[in-house]
Amino acid sequence: ANVGTLVEPVTKTQYTNGTASLPLGLFSHSDQIEQWQTSLPDTRTAVGWGGRMADLLQSLNSVDKVSMNISLSGNNVWQAGQTIFEYAITSEGAVGPAGYSSQFQPGQSPLQIRSAAVDSQLALQYSNLFTQAFAKSKKDAFEAYEIFAGATSAALPGNPVFPTTALGEQLQMVAKTIAGRTGLGAQRQTFFISFGGWDHHDEVLVNQGAMLPVVSQAIGAFYNALTLLGVQDQVTLFTASDFGRTLTSNGRGSDHAWGGNQLVVGGGVNGKNIYGQFPALYEDNPLDLGRGRLIPTTSVDAYFAELALWLGVSKASLPLVLPNITRFYDPQSSAWPLGFLA
Repeated sequence: ANVGTLVEPVTKTQYTNGTASLPLGLFSHSDQIEQWQTSLPDTRTAVGWGGRMADLLQSLNSVDKVSMNISLSGNNVWQAGQTIFEYAITSEGAVGPAGYSSQFQPGQSPLQIRSAAVDSQLALQYSNLFTQAFAKSKKDAFEAYEIFAGATSAALPGNPVFPTTALGEQLQMVAKTIAGRTGLGAQRQTFFISFGGWDHHDEVLVNQGAMLPVVSQAIGAFYNALTLLGVQDQVTLFTASDFGRTLTSNGRGSDHAWGGNQLVVGGGVNGKNIYGQFPALYEDNPLDLGRGRLIPTTSVDAYFAELALWLGVSKASLPLVLPNITRFYDPQSSAWPLGFLA
């Protein structure tokens, strides 16, 4: 409840007096999306906290050709690390090189000829460092595709039914990738998917009435698929947004705010609970900056720390993943940051 980006704990008086250290571009979509993905509210960076986790945990996986960070929404900051980056796929699976197969047999078919030519080019020793690096990158991409396509080719056990929505199809592919984890040599994975269109400056009730069932149905199907795979306790789904919405109307909708509520689902979650401080809704609330823009009472750092610890980041390494965490949580504490995965 009431999660948001914070440089440090803030009071309304500090905000009003201009003495508070505030996140950059506080009510800006682009700035806040970046900060939720980097967990660095007072600086701009292209490295995300999911990428920093992967830098530490990728070595737990036995296959290094496919990143532990899988994205179904293209390039993103969250999964970008110093050495590990996202492996981008679609709802249909990995996007392979046209007209190539590493499994070709010698012969004269167009596929075999093209594949043999590509392999011979990639096997050459190039003196130009850029050309050499490009050839290696291309070869690695071909190998990653073959590994990923083979690992995720089987149908899901029990043939679970997913809704035919973009969100449902993304989560179905996530479930197929989890099912193929043995072929991928994966002990740890992250997945990045997106569902936009929540900037409801008008028709907020109509739009949410149409969109919230899409979320509910897709997550319900996903959890059912995890149960059929027997891994529901080993997968945690969590939501992240840029900010909450004003609690007062602009006439027909809502506007940009600060703190908001997030959703966590999984067999390992201590569920059916609200974690953090749910703000009391009354006039002159000391958290209300006006129009129901609430100062967050839980930082994104504490929220993310819980997930990072659950995935296997040690408490000693937590500041490497979340540099601001000590402003909100003591990594030497025996308690968990929030307790929903403890």
